[in-house]
Amino acid sequence: MTRLLDYLNEVCGCRTVDCVWDIHCRAMLEFGFDRLIYGFTHYMTPKSLGPREDSLILFSHAPEYMKIYKDEEFYRHSPMIEWAAQNTGACSWSWIRENIERFGNLGQQVIQINRDMGVVAGYTISFSETSKRARGVIALTAKPGLSQSKVDDIWAEHGSMIEAMNNVAHLKIISLPQQTDRAKLSARQREVLEWVGDGKTNQDIATILGVTPATIEKHLRIARDKLGVETTAQAVLKISYFNQIHTPES
Repeated sequence: MTRLLDYLNEVCGCRTVDCVWDIHCRAMLEFGFDRLIYGFTHYMTPKSLGPREDSLILFSHAPEYMKIYKDEEFYRHSPMIEWAAQNTGACSWSWIRENIERFGNLGQQVIQINRDMGVVAGYTISFSETSKRARGVIALTAKPGLSQSKVDDIWAEHGSMIEAMNNVAHLKIISLPQQTDRAKLSARQREVLEWVGDGKTNQDIATILGVTPATIEKHLRIARDKLGVETTAQAVLKISYFNQIHTPES
């Protein structure tokens, strides 16, 4: 219980996603999980996890593993992602062995890649969300040498605490300003979008900032391009999803 209270106090005091992630990775290591991948999207559909560029992805795996899993988008065919897209809660990776026949060629490739790179035992947690298009998932990979049977024993003893800690970390992360591959705006671009969100016109914003309306439109155009949207309303919605509206930190 003391461990949990200390963890909660540390995480609740964080002001950045990096702070939460650092604390969480150290906490999970104490339970035997030395490699983590966390993903969160606002753009899930029944047939897609949404654009990778709009997803927040955090990891403590080696870069060579993430190059295959994330950059080459093999995560889209991961058996445990398939499970997480349809379920919430925690699931032992023994589920893969029990359902091995159901996975297609790409799913089998992911399983083999994981075996080759020592990603063989662990648990996946799929978080409960309030939006049907939002989904958060974390994969906890056990240290080399730990079998799935041993990991299941660890979960039987500490699973409730581990799951609670992961839920707290998830809720804290999605409350903070998030940087995805696309949501990287300058301070002025965010400021202009904030004024739009307050109902100001381009002329209003130009007067407030002491520039021309053409300059305001330029900032908005660049922001729309960076965010991959067509309208300014979509841009305001997207950066609000990532908690970049009226926040002291980008």
